[in-house]
Amino acid sequence: MNRIDYSTQTVIVTGASSGLGAEFARQLAARGANLVLVARREDRLTALADELTHRYGVNVITVAQGLDRPDAGRTLRTELESRGIFATGLVNNAGFGTHNPFGEEDPERLQQLITLNISALVDLSHAYFDVFAKQKTSILINVASLLGFMPTPYLSVYGASKAFVLSFTESLWEEARGTGLRVLAISPGAMATEFFDAAGSQAADYGTRRARPEDVVKTALDTVNKPSHRPSVITNGRPLAIAARFLPRGTVVRFMGASIRRSNR
Repeated sequence: MNRIDYSTQTVIVTGASSGLGAEFARQLAARGANLVLVARREDRLTALADELTHRYGVNVITVAQGLDRPDAGRTLRTELESRGIFATGLVNNAGFGTHNPFGEEDPERLQQLITLNISALVDLSHAYFDVFAKQKTSILINVASLLGFMPTPYLSVYGASKAFVLSFTESLWEEARGTGLRVLAISPGAMATEFFDAAGSQAADYGTRRARPEDVVKTALDTVNKPSHRPSVITNGRPLAIAARFLPRGTVVRFMGASIRRSNR
């Protein structure tokens, strides 16, 4: 497979109103891609769309709606295609985490997390998987997390949701081999984004250094642009993932729990 000509691509980016999603939009636009930006905050989407249109001359469509419903992918594809918009790429970035002892979590909030981080991501991927596989070149990037490689006390449901995304996406990578679809799971460590505000704690980074979204997105796009690439890539915090692979699980989970308790002091 050749390098991607983004000038022929129309890429959906979810969670595009801030942070990593907005940075994916900027770097894709800089490479020539037309975009569909999806998020709840219409004012931010509109401002970003204006910025990218004027700066890069690409077409940008905004869809101001939440994706916290199991049929999010089917609904979005139907809406877009009714407007004559046929996507050739998807970045599943929308998601959030909560940071509390599990027994203190709001159960409704946890269900929203599972629906957005897992159910909607699966439905979006499924809505476009076969369509993308028939294209000459297309991309599907799912945002997992470094925390998907290990147990995550006090972020237990978030970490488990990202473990699902990692495993799911790596499986799709194998299924897509031999087609025009390039599938990648990107697993960032802590980043300098609004994630920690939404999670309710600045200690949710387990005391690790926070990466810049610009660097994370560049790694993702450079990786998926290679004719033959790995199914997943860790952008920062790789030593922690390696340690989690080789140390006993009990040791890992105790270390992670102790790290977050120290950060909370």
